[in-house]
Amino acid sequence: MSDELTTMNVKPNNQMAQPQQAPEFKLVLVGDGGVGKTTFVKRHLTGEFEKKYNATVGVEVHPLQFQTNRGLIVYNVWDTAGQEKFGGLRDGYYIGGQCAIIMFDVTSRITYKNVPNWHKDLIRVCENIPIVLCGNKVDVKDRKVKAKAITFHRKNNMQYYDISARSNYNFEKPFLWLARKLAGDPNLEFVAMPALMPPDVQMDKETIQKYEIEIQEAQNAVLPDDDEDL
Repeated sequence: MSDELTTMNVKPNNQMAQPQQAPEFKLVLVGDGGVGKTTFVKRHLTGEFEKKYNATVGVEVHPLQFQTNRGLIVYNVWDTAGQEKFGGLRDGYYIGGQCAIIMFDVTSRITYKNVPNWHKDLIRVCENIPIVLCGNKVDVKDRKVKAKAITFHRKNNMQYYDISARSNYNFEKPFLWLARKLAGDPNLEFVAMPALMPPDVQMDKETIQKYEIEIQEAQNAVLPDDDEDL
């Protein structure tokens, strides 16, 4: 996969430079219904204006564009459009996935308890792809899933981010982490902020600072021996 990004800016020697096709990656977005997956993906304007419906699998595909210091990258984000409510997702949803985001709702413990099930389904079809775990709705005051309880990612070689789709908090973080993994380049950066809808809510600085300290402390804590994350 890294070759796709490595060759982004290569120009042919014997002819006039042609615009280079931006590399595209299939990003599978999973998690319980109602955790905010669709809201999250629709914050990005390019994906909202250019979404396509794949009737065969029952998904909306949103092409999200990000400008990096190595050129443009496009994630074709597959959103279940509520199909997970009908008893899981078919393999056709996962096949060809090159990266993934698993999302839960920090105000609902059951959505975090179900993360291992989503992870199991995902890696059964898509082996060894980079995966980010996201806890959404951190703008809501009544947080049920605290940072210290979120350990699944540490046990399964994933990255974790607190996010708030409605306030755009940390929106770009999962996509940047995935881009670095796909490119094999830890120094890859976004050179422009993504085109996002204006925030619906504002998170106060004190809350953000508190959560970021808790995340850091949780990251440095000793992992529990058991497999129970809550």
